[in-house]
Amino acid sequence: MSDIVVKDNALIQASYTLDLSEQRLVLLAIIEARETGEGIAADSLLHVHAHTYAEYFDVNKSTAYTVMKDACKGLFDRYVTYHDKNPKTGKDRSFHCRWVDKIGYEKDTGIVYLRFTHDVVPLITRLEEQFTSYELEQVKSLNSGYAIRLYELLIQWRSVGKTPTFELQKFRQQLGVEENKYSRMSDFKKYVLDFAVEQVNKHTDITVKYEQHKKGRAITGFTFKFKIKAKQSKTMESKRDSDTADMFTVDGLNDKQLGRIVRNPAFMAEYNHLVSPTSPAGQSQQGWEFEMINRLKKDASQFKKRPIREYLEY
Repeated sequence: MSDIVVKDNALIQASYTLDLSEQRLVLLAIIEARETGEGIAADSLLHVHAHTYAEYFDVNKSTAYTVMKDACKGLFDRYVTYHDKNPKTGKDRSFHCRWVDKIGYEKDTGIVYLRFTHDVVPLITRLEEQFTSYELEQVKSLNSGYAIRLYELLIQWRSVGKTPTFELQKFRQQLGVEENKYSRMSDFKKYVLDFAVEQVNKHTDITVKYEQHKKGRAITGFTFKFKIKAKQSKTMESKRDSDTADMFTVDGLNDKQLGRIVRNPAFMAEYNHLVSPTSPAGQSQQGWEFEMINRLKKDASQFKKRPIREYLEY
């Protein structure tokens, strides 16, 4: 199993409240779909085995089935809120949609079934636009749903190692904090933010710290800075030097050079049509850089207007 989770950033940035087992079940369903090669469509009835859940999250098989069954029931009642702009008027709008519209259980084999709704499927599978992918290994040891959400939010900015300001109210929603829960800042920081940061620093491939921003005496938002842990960096470099080197470089160019390329006004003018105005890549310099560097690394053949190195020359 490749253990790679891919979610459209519209979904990662959306506001939803899933508990830990529900988030884990969603991640495993995405991975199972990728592993089988069948992908996820609006009519795909996905299945997850209890032994898979048990293996990844270190619980016994019988417990795993019970947890997954309860998670399926929970997902059936959950919804996600996402935001975009009306393509005709340019006005901001928001939508609510259910995560799944069908669930099922097979006790004898320890399998649960789920079908993502028509609206959620493209948010998970639309890889041609802004997306984030990461290894399940990075979140398997996190025992807080808030920590998983924080990690997902942060790695959208992996290429620059820092985030824009997360406005407090929206940030709470993105982490999945219920409206009337942890309303005091001291409680929010103790039980949500600080605990999530501690989990991410301990169990994932990044080390993160945050800065709070105030208006008067009131905290209005947070920014984050993070870096790849040394051990992870060495592992990645080792992989780059072996048979997967082409996946990480474009004609021998490093990330700094790729950054210069995608910031070049000529490059931006020639490939601006590749991103949606409503995606993060279409709304900020950091988003554009993150998206384009990833695309260059993944498949530079789509950038054919001129030799890539020319953008370094002026």
